[in-house]
Amino acid sequence: MAFAHQGESALEYYPCRYGGSRLMFRGPRRSLDGPFCAVLGGTETYGKFVPQPYPALVEEATGLRLVNLACMNAGIDLYLNDPSVTQVASKATLAILQVVGAANLTNRLYSVHPRRNDRFLAASPVLQTIYREVDFADFAFTRHMVQTLHAVSPEKFLQVEAELRAAWVARMRTLLGRISAPTLLLWIADHPPPEGGPLTPDLTPLLIDADMIAAVRPHASHYLQIVTSREAQACGTDGMRFAPLDGPVAAELPGPAVHAEIAAALAPVLRELM
Repeated sequence: MAFAHQGESALEYYPCRYGGSRLMFRGPRRSLDGPFCAVLGGTETYGKFVPQPYPALVEEATGLRLVNLACMNAGIDLYLNDPSVTQVASKATLAILQVVGAANLTNRLYSVHPRRNDRFLAASPVLQTIYREVDFADFAFTRHMVQTLHAVSPEKFLQVEAELRAAWVARMRTLLGRISAPTLLLWIADHPPPEGGPLTPDLTPLLIDADMIAAVRPHASHYLQIVTSREAQACGTDGMRFAPLDGPVAAELPGPAVHAEIAAALAPVLRELM
């Protein structure tokens, strides 16, 4: 039986499609006629368990139309494998690209599902040689895998980090290049991009640092960095709606207070740009 936090009913996402895409996005569906802002991203932008994710809040506050093209756990590959989405984004007055993690993409060391980018498919012979002591059949998800590899050997993980860093930068540049509309690269996290030192798989977005952002910033029209406050994070699941078994998952996701903070920072920027 569905349960809603604080006694509300289960959340309806009104799944919909845009263009010829096979992907299902969060609705209600928005019109693509006239000026609109396309928002591509992952879990934070989709707004799982959140009645009004930040794109909806910005739309409400500004009167601008925002088309939410985010997917749960999306990596860059999700959009590169679906040209229909980049075509929709190219029709927009402005396309926002949330910075997503580097683990959820196919690279020379391992492959991921083309649409469910958090799903680990297979390790390459090179990765199996680097980590001979690891049984890759144990992994279903990329986060679990990279966290395990780092725990087994931080020294060996430097090779994984180097590959993911290079793949992410190249793939992000390609994605930005495929969108003909002006673009806004958007950082959303509870911390600024880390600077200096090796990357560790314990922060979200996963395995992204300031150097990687600097490498792709020139390929975007604009860049906005939003670091959410401890106060908003402390609100946790207040206002979220989820089934009982989803409680632990909901606790790991940004709640309505975080989305409200993101919207408050983003809205004036969009008013200026659109």
